[in-house]
Amino acid sequence: MGFRSSAAICGAVIALAVSVSIARCEAGGVHSSAVDNAASGETIVGAASMYNPFKPGKEEGGPKTASGERYDPSVWSAAIKTSLRKKFGGVQFGAKPKYALVEAVGKKVIVRINDVGPLRPGRIIDFNERTMRHFDPSLERGVIPDVKVRPLAGGDWTPGPVG
Repeated sequence: MGFRSSAAICGAVIALAVSVSIARCEAGGVHSSAVDNAASGETIVGAASMYNPFKPGKEEGGPKTASGERYDPSVWSAAIKTSLRKKFGGVQFGAKPKYALVEAVGKKVIVRINDVGPLRPGRIIDFNERTMRHFDPSLERGVIPDVKVRPLAGGDWTPGPVG
């Protein structure tokens, strides 16, 4: 009888732990301290802007990113300044995208660095539309100053807000 009770309690504890873990992932993504610990390399500080090659009148190069993927405004991605390519493991055609921790206006997000570009002076990163809306919901700013970008080690990250 004691063994059955222990097994039932153990099963309940495991089920609770799994449900809390799933809820935590859905609510806020990865815990901030875990991401901070995985950030490698120096912090790059500069301005961020948004790009969307499908909007009329834009100067962007087209719908294909440097990694070979098609631009998608609904995912968490960005283009890093071409001169920073090596700091992010060499974003290249056909290569797996890299990841970065981006901080601005009191928010943090993990983005896939799947593109590069010459960008305008002072800008270090161009967000796709979803990422920019995270930092500027109305898209009225156009440019976000003092953005901090740090490469993340490894390729097993889930892009999105960091809680």
